[in-house]
Amino acid sequence: MSAANTILNSIRIVLVQTYHPGNIGAIARAMKTMGLNELYLVDPREYPAEEASNRAAGALDVLDNATVVQTLPEAIADCTQVFATSARKRNYTRPQVTAEEAASWINDNPKEKIAIVFGRERMGLSNEQLEMCQQLLYIPGNPEYDVLNIGSAVQIVSYELFKQFGLHRDELLETSNEGEEYASQIDLERFYQHLENTLSDTGFLVKNHPGEAMKRLQQMFARAKPNAKELRMLRGILGSVDKLTDKS
Repeated sequence: MSAANTILNSIRIVLVQTYHPGNIGAIARAMKTMGLNELYLVDPREYPAEEASNRAAGALDVLDNATVVQTLPEAIADCTQVFATSARKRNYTRPQVTAEEAASWINDNPKEKIAIVFGRERMGLSNEQLEMCQQLLYIPGNPEYDVLNIGSAVQIVSYELFKQFGLHRDELLETSNEGEEYASQIDLERFYQHLENTLSDTGFLVKNHPGEAMKRLQQMFARAKPNAKELRMLRGILGSVDKLTDKS
């Protein structure tokens, strides 16, 4: 497991007195989508609940492993940095950061045990609960209507964390190619020569004037960065075309 994914796995999402069980299920789904799995529920109105399970879809593991406690201090007792969430900046004497800035702070402090606390759907966190947290995480929005559904708020924060720590699609592709030897320059030159000869024999290129077509093809393959195995496969395809050309 990478260090980045270890950080994601150690970030705790805390929901305080959630009223609608469907929101709990939707949040479990949002968390799993973004690589988070540690969920604490503080005095939920109704849990377990069928509606929560239905809304969780493929994230039942996050839901089933959720820890239920009665008070916020219980939920954050072992955490060293706690972020309270809000839709807006407030009269709060402690640091106030956006979700993106919070993710950056966590990245700069990887040894901290993090909790991100979301309050009640209608009223948010109480002043007493805010005082238990070290930083306020706010999500900027339309000043005329900046009220977010709690599920949407968790999704936004989870996404910012995933941007910072998640294994993205490009990284997954790079990982899948680990151990594959890239093609050498001489093998690439031989491939380009083979490609030019084959395309000339098929009539696609004018043999003595390949022009811009070969340049563009070379640029395309340079962007693709074929490894040695892939280049051998391409040479094999050209060889099969050569055989058909010879027969004709």
